[in-house]
Amino acid sequence: MECYEFTSELHPCSYFKDRQGQFHYFCIKDCSTYFYKGLLERGYRRFGEFFFVPRCPECKECITIRHLVSDFTPSANMLKVMKKNKETLFAFKRPLVNDARVCLYVKYHLRMAKKKGWSFNNIDMQTYRDTFVEGAGEFGYEMCLYRDGRLIGVSYFDIVQDSLSAIYFFYDHDYEHLSLGTLNILLLFSLAKRLNLKYFYPGYWIKDHHSMGYKERFKPFEMLTNEADIFDKTQYKLYKTHQS
Repeated sequence: MECYEFTSELHPCSYFKDRQGQFHYFCIKDCSTYFYKGLLERGYRRFGEFFFVPRCPECKECITIRHLVSDFTPSANMLKVMKKNKETLFAFKRPLVNDARVCLYVKYHLRMAKKKGWSFNNIDMQTYRDTFVEGAGEFGYEMCLYRDGRLIGVSYFDIVQDSLSAIYFFYDHDYEHLSLGTLNILLLFSLAKRLNLKYFYPGYWIKDHHSMGYKERFKPFEMLTNEADIFDKTQYKLYKTHQS
């Protein structure tokens, strides 16, 4: 395992236009599942061979959360999402790159630039490979969603010892009425239960944020309450709906 670490320069925040963001990174070649599990517990996410966590000097809005898989029960609305997707097919694979995936990624980001004001994130085949395929090691997977014989969604996730970590999901907005974002999380929960995993890490949560607040719908969950370094013990507490 080869590893080096660095901290990014300050840059415009992706979630708050009036703030700046900063990330701490590990670049790791052939990362072990043991080391990855430690990073995951401390709030790190993965793209390719890069593991990162926000270390913004003036903002702590991005919160690492995790669900106890055995405690999660879908709500009535979530069950309706599953029902209306009874004709949606899905398949689990090892990560790969091709024209269909890259084109869907670009289509998704063009739509989100108009819908939510995202900066358009164009991507080529090599950048896609570096982001979603490289670094997958023994833990990286993808889930593809299909409808009408078409690829309509791609979800990347890692299985790390007793945990499942959602990495990224993008989809075809022509099928927005199927609530594919919710479906993706429900299918990952279902997979984690079938594999008897303990934790599901959905990524960072920002309370009441238009892009990141939706994760609160999937209860119960625990929040990481300390900024744990590699050798520090992590502290999680159960999120209670009534708390401010």
